[in-house]
Amino acid sequence: MVRTPLTPEERERGERLGLLLREARGSRSMVEVAASAGLSAETLRKIETGRAPTPAFFTIAALAQALGLSMDDLLRRCAFVAA
Repeated sequence: MVRTPLTPEERERGERLGLLLREARGSRSMVEVAASAGLSAETLRKIETGRAPTPAFFTIAALAQALGLSMDDLLRRCAFVAA
């Protein structure tokens, strides 16, 4: 399957999401948060580093719950902001 290249906005949004998740994780280990969300640590690492900038909705919902974040807040903070 050939994946359509991401737009600069999609890459930037993925980077913002990764930063937000890293900040919310705080001192908790990546393994701890990933396990709490039912994900592998490698999946969380890819999301946090922007290598997986468009994760599935249910993945983000599970991470939000594990980190105590609201989906509304995540959307507001990750949405593209035009300069």
